[in-house]
Amino acid sequence: MSTAAGGGRYGEDVFRPEEAGEGERIDYGALAYDDTTMARLRALGAGPGWHCLDIGAGTGTVSRRLLDEAGVASVLAVDRDVRFLPDHPGLDVLEADVTARGFSPGRFRLVHARFVLMHLAEHERLVTKLAELVEPGGFLVLGDAVDLTSDRAPGTPYTAVMRAMWQGLRETIGTDVSWVPSYPQLLRGAGLAPVAAEIHVPPLEPGSPISRFWADTWERSRAAMRATGLVDDAAVDAAVRWLDSPECASLSAGLLTAWGRKPAEAGVPG
Repeated sequence: MSTAAGGGRYGEDVFRPEEAGEGERIDYGALAYDDTTMARLRALGAGPGWHCLDIGAGTGTVSRRLLDEAGVASVLAVDRDVRFLPDHPGLDVLEADVTARGFSPGRFRLVHARFVLMHLAEHERLVTKLAELVEPGGFLVLGDAVDLTSDRAPGTPYTAVMRAMWQGLRETIGTDVSWVPSYPQLLRGAGLAPVAAEIHVPPLEPGSPISRFWADTWERSRAAMRATGLVDDAAVDAAVRWLDSPECASLSAGLLTAWGRKPAEAGVPG
């Protein structure tokens, strides 16, 4: 990730890769969302012969499943910090910044980025840039969080802390999910058609991967959340307990996945 709109950096200022447990935090998110992501990629046809680009690959769970389950030909996994990406047959690893003007790793049948652009500025430019990396007939698939803690959401410890988290991350590293529902329009503006989108909301249950993910994420972002003035340490601790209680009844942030297809070149099968 590059410098964000708020002036901070994702991996340097809040979610530091060198901190103990950061790889496990990423994996909890993967456990919550990977099945949904893979179902969509498989439905779009990801399979033998496909060369794929996985942006912000994290610990490489989607990259590896594309290779092992979908049987794609290759995956190039890209991240600014690649320490969590393992050696794996068919997996190539590139340490790079997707926002860099010179980022141009080639063209791919599938370009996928999940929980990446929400942390970065220049959304329209980046969507257009990623669309340029898709070969004719291929797909750009983007996934990011949608905040479901509206003013009408129940006033629970979870809701209060989630609101503080979104505001704190926006003010420190520039995270902004307010624009995520505009993905279909951005994909169409980048020349892709048809486009479509779907939302998955994993259940918050005691001990579930998504509950563990949020608890760990709040711990990483605790200082940023306190700085908003919306919560204190006691409120964060209460929300963690809420996640592990049978009374927990809230909606997790959802994953909005949007995709578009680059038109095939005239006379070339798509």
